[in-house]
Amino acid sequence: MLSNIKRTFSFIKSHPIGRRKPLVAFVRLIKWQLQSSINKDLMIKPFIGNVNFYAKKRLTGITGNIYVGLHEFNDMGFLLHFLREEDLFFDIGANVGSYTLLASGHVGAKTIAFEPIPHTFEILSKNVSLNRLESKVTLCNKALGSKIGIIEFTSNLDTVNHVISNDEDKNDVINVEVSILDEFIESDPILLKIDVEGFETEVIKGGKKVLENKRLKAIIIELNGSGNRYNYKEEDIHNYFISMGFTPYLYDPLKREFKQASAFGAFNTIYIRDIDFVKNRCNSAKIVTILGISF
Repeated sequence: MLSNIKRTFSFIKSHPIGRRKPLVAFVRLIKWQLQSSINKDLMIKPFIGNVNFYAKKRLTGITGNIYVGLHEFNDMGFLLHFLREEDLFFDIGANVGSYTLLASGHVGAKTIAFEPIPHTFEILSKNVSLNRLESKVTLCNKALGSKIGIIEFTSNLDTVNHVISNDEDKNDVINVEVSILDEFIESDPILLKIDVEGFETEVIKGGKKVLENKRLKAIIIELNGSGNRYNYKEEDIHNYFISMGFTPYLYDPLKREFKQASAFGAFNTIYIRDIDFVKNRCNSAKIVTILGISF
């Protein structure tokens, strides 16, 4: 427990909003810890604008937003600045829906959200219903891979649930249905977020047509070494994206500035195709305000 507290404090201190509003963030942290210790059920918490979400203790896929407004500030800030109401966003590995709620709840874009774990998918569905986003969000209780079928998943690891590798313990394993990204080619997304704990290679293998579509302008993905559990080289993904016309960038929402990334790993990377188009969109986006900070 002490290590978890230290990790959370470190997260807040290093977060762009946490650094600017440390007292606010730590008060929100303490208040949430007290609330969630008393009430073990799902509670409604404010997110952004008129958007709310359900949260409970140890639901780490969304509780970070309670402390600092946007858990993954740079990437969520990019989504908020880049997307428009007429766009389609694919949230691959949606968890309980942080990115989906930002895209469809705040921006008003359409989203297809993929989440394979049934109990996580249930909360994702509740978050969509809570914000009356059924007309904006299509929910898909499936994994994505390189072929249609059934695959084994962990089920009790919250945000790091993943496809079981050959050498892993198979306790608490569930079978989930697998689809391929190219089944949704007619949907024409402009932005993908891929967060599948090392299974990115398989998702990409099943999405060649989607990735080739010039309408797709950006991919948010974390290549942090998790692919090693399946003997995948994440450098191959990087090189494949480059061959498809994407370039890796980091985005600073506070300055609305892009910096070309010299490497990948240990952080989310935004792969962009047509940087001028993307810059123009972000520069002309409406101002967003989180915890009193506007950007």
